[in-house]
Amino acid sequence: MTASRYAAKPWLALLTDAQRAPVHPADSLVHALRRAAAEHPERTFLAYFDGRIGYREADELSDSVAGYLAARGVAPGDRVAVQLQNSPHFVLAVLGAWKAGAAVVPVNPMYKSGEVAHILRDAEAAALVCSDRAWEAYLRDTAAGSPVRVALTACERDFQSRDDERVLAFERLPQAPDADDLAAVARAGHRPPESPAPGPADIALISYTSGTSGAPKGATNTHGNIMFNAERQRTGLGLPEAPVYFALAPLFHITGMVCEFGACLSSAGTLVLAYRFEAGVVLDAFAEHRPHYTVGPSTAFMALAAHPSVTRDHFSSFRVISSGGAPLPPALVEKFRAAFGPYIRNGYGLTECTAPCASVPPHLEAPVDPVSGTLAVGLPGPDTVVRIVDDEGREVPFGEPGEIVVSGPQVVPGYWRRPQATAETFPGGELRTGDIGFMDEQGWLYVVDRKKDMINASGFKVWPREVEDVLYTHPAVREAAVVGVPDGYRGETVRAYVSLRPGAAADPGELAAYCKERLAAYKYPRQVEILPELPKTASGKILRRELRSRTQDGRQD
Repeated sequence: MTASRYAAKPWLALLTDAQRAPVHPADSLVHALRRAAAEHPERTFLAYFDGRIGYREADELSDSVAGYLAARGVAPGDRVAVQLQNSPHFVLAVLGAWKAGAAVVPVNPMYKSGEVAHILRDAEAAALVCSDRAWEAYLRDTAAGSPVRVALTACERDFQSRDDERVLAFERLPQAPDADDLAAVARAGHRPPESPAPGPADIALISYTSGTSGAPKGATNTHGNIMFNAERQRTGLGLPEAPVYFALAPLFHITGMVCEFGACLSSAGTLVLAYRFEAGVVLDAFAEHRPHYTVGPSTAFMALAAHPSVTRDHFSSFRVISSGGAPLPPALVEKFRAAFGPYIRNGYGLTECTAPCASVPPHLEAPVDPVSGTLAVGLPGPDTVVRIVDDEGREVPFGEPGEIVVSGPQVVPGYWRRPQATAETFPGGELRTGDIGFMDEQGWLYVVDRKKDMINASGFKVWPREVEDVLYTHPAVREAAVVGVPDGYRGETVRAYVSLRPGAAADPGELAAYCKERLAAYKYPRQVEILPELPKTASGKILRRELRSRTQDGRQD
């Protein structure tokens, strides 16, 4: 049997000694919190507009939440669903659930009743934490048909007094008679349960995938999975003592959970929260809190760069800025650096590998593949093996495309109560990502596209990413997404959707001609539609499936 070319880890030669060194993470973020509370009790852990919560206070508040949950019958091994934006309530609810021995089920606040109902039933959630507005609007009825027996509601105007109307323009509702108030519970001083803190093998999160193929499945991220990646972030980024993290990615998403919340706790740093993404609010927070690190989707950086008040000074405090969750066009990286200074560092990961499995180290810049123009997503870590395989599972040579498969301490054990899906996606414990990519001989990983997103035009393979990267080099283009649409002659043809930069002008014919000059004849978009905004997930990923549906519904122009 031929030895694995990827197991030799060629990327190790490009890492520093500190990045190659073994890590020894705490057993869980609960342990990390208690250590930080003992060593830095008065240091700010959570900054929320003008509100501040120190480490000792956060430990006490989450203890009280844990005591309340235990008193209401939430036992070790139960599931607690948390559907909240980036506010202290989210952090306290998650830590409290873990201290009670429960697994947390993060739920996207943008989900509608049917989507939430599936998750609550599938996870058999015993408790639900949500905003008071969502409870009154639809979650009360949704929870009534689920296993939920404990409800906590939150008003995100708590823990601050600025009440920024750009994001907090809602009224505090009267407390519901069938739910308790999370902030009041946290301040009530409930005694935490005496059950032991969670261990590395215990399930920390049941993170539901976005359900692009069938119903969403819950990836079982363990405390060990989270702590490994959080600690790798801490040791690999080279941030200063008591670093300041800005939560640009939503915490309910695995990127925000691990690379912001988890890494911050592992570093005993400060986590700056701003409820939800609003470009002006985010820029004001950068100016006020002077963060050292943030991670977010490329679409967020596009929005920040387009804001009329943005200046270079807004980004002057950052030591590292990372991008994840959505493709990062090389043109954006260079435009952003020219305008504001920082180099945006690419990264790649999935819910099933607990966020990153490859990233661009702070001392390097990602190469661009000269053939496809694709920006490398990074290098795997020293404990991770990334391989590229063909449809039969055989390794392909360096430089050739195939499916990306991942093994390492961050890969989850499987899906919640889905043995068949687990066997198919994690054969031998290795994650089959469904993404197509290639690796060069130095170990740089390039992601071409999702396997299912490939366009077959007259028998030729067209990867949407390649066309999108060309569109992003056009000075008028702000966002771009490419999909395959039925075509009577070619089988499929390429259709592009774009939004334009503020004040810019371009017409569909101009954009199609621009691509035709730079791409093979079968690759350039025959159809181009300009939209005010492209549909996106809450984490900022452009929703190609909605654009496909738009075409199928006949809304083409």
